[in-house]
Amino acid sequence: MEGLLNSFEALVGKVGAFAWGPPMLILLVGTGFWLTISLKGLQFRKLWHSLYLALVKRKDEGDEPGDITHFQALMTALSATVGTGNIAGVATAIAMGGPGALFWMWITGLVGMATKYSEAVLAVKYRTTDEEGTMSGGPMYYISRGLGWKWMGTIFAIFASVAAFGIGNMVQSNSVADAMEATFNVPFYVTGIVLMVFTALVILGGIKNIGRVTGTLVPVMIVFYMLGALVILVMNITSIPAALALIVKQAFTPTAASGGFLGSSVMLAIRMGVARGVFSNESGLGSAPIAAAAAQTKHPVTQALVSMTQTFIDTIIVCTMTGLVLILTGAWDCGKTGAELTTFAFSKGMPGGAYIVTIGLVLFAYSTILGWSYYGEKSIEYLFGIQAVKPYRIVFVLFVGVGAVAKLDLVWSLSDTFNGLMAIPNLIGLLLLTPIVVKETKDYFENKD
Repeated sequence: MEGLLNSFEALVGKVGAFAWGPPMLILLVGTGFWLTISLKGLQFRKLWHSLYLALVKRKDEGDEPGDITHFQALMTALSATVGTGNIAGVATAIAMGGPGALFWMWITGLVGMATKYSEAVLAVKYRTTDEEGTMSGGPMYYISRGLGWKWMGTIFAIFASVAAFGIGNMVQSNSVADAMEATFNVPFYVTGIVLMVFTALVILGGIKNIGRVTGTLVPVMIVFYMLGALVILVMNITSIPAALALIVKQAFTPTAASGGFLGSSVMLAIRMGVARGVFSNESGLGSAPIAAAAAQTKHPVTQALVSMTQTFIDTIIVCTMTGLVLILTGAWDCGKTGAELTTFAFSKGMPGGAYIVTIGLVLFAYSTILGWSYYGEKSIEYLFGIQAVKPYRIVFVLFVGVGAVAKLDLVWSLSDTFNGLMAIPNLIGLLLLTPIVVKETKDYFENKD
């Protein structure tokens, strides 16, 4: 039995290496470049308009078809993407690839905005209304309805439903339990019970309840974490220009060994920056458009403009602030990595900094559970019908508790693998449906003007 388990773990490791390996990362970023060119740099031309749509409530909002507002759809998507990647992922990228890795995270985020925009256009265009009158959409729908390939939509839904229980559930609750035990000496099982209760209170009410909660929680948690980072940046404001120059310089030149840092080649900086950037903002993976499909909107482009601000906020703002704290405090080359490195940097940068990271990690992970619960729910509904939704929600809540107390090496590998595999059918759908995205965009702005 042990030999069989070891063989399975080895297989998962190989598939995972492919799912997050150089060819897949090139395809993810390459798709972003292709869509950027096809849309004539729309994410740059329409950024301020997109931020206005995302953050300013319009008079006609609520009168359009959909389940939740543009803002709530954005916050639901952000709840799933602003998470451990912004704390641990940035630290891992810089600890292994040097400060230059942050530059390549920026590139990934900037082209990823076009990917996120395109995903949302297709999600809203091909969404359907289920038997309970709520919206259902995402890659499984635009692949099956847009391309007529139901089998590939099914493959995506399977990958997403498995990833929801791992990367969107047990891995997150385990991260919270670890942080609470290390910082506040709270037993793992206590954290598990509390998380189960708070998760159940939200997700059993469906997407409208999730939208209301994330619409309140996500802005608070992002502002809380950013204020902590901002204090450190202000305290070191005169060093920021030098830090930015270092990031750009070492994006194109090898980083020498220093302190606990072993040194990095340009290729390693690129690979780590791109890998952690994609992992953080999820552009191209196909998760966020599931939330976008629930938005109240008459035209796909309106929500797509809102959706692309998710990647901007996640990578260009939050990840940048984490990266600058690591560099300005001098912690980046201490030899630590992951959340431990970010915690060390914040504690070095200001009194009580470690608590900011711990509380931020807890809130980020909890919000990720809420966002991914909806992604998994819609994937399960696509596979088994509306009758499977309520049992799914109950099982999802139970697995939150399991994740808090379990050893998750295999679960992490499995869920990370399926999270990456989601990109394959989604990217195929995006590339083949690019003409539809371009047409919808052209129609929207011609009629708007």
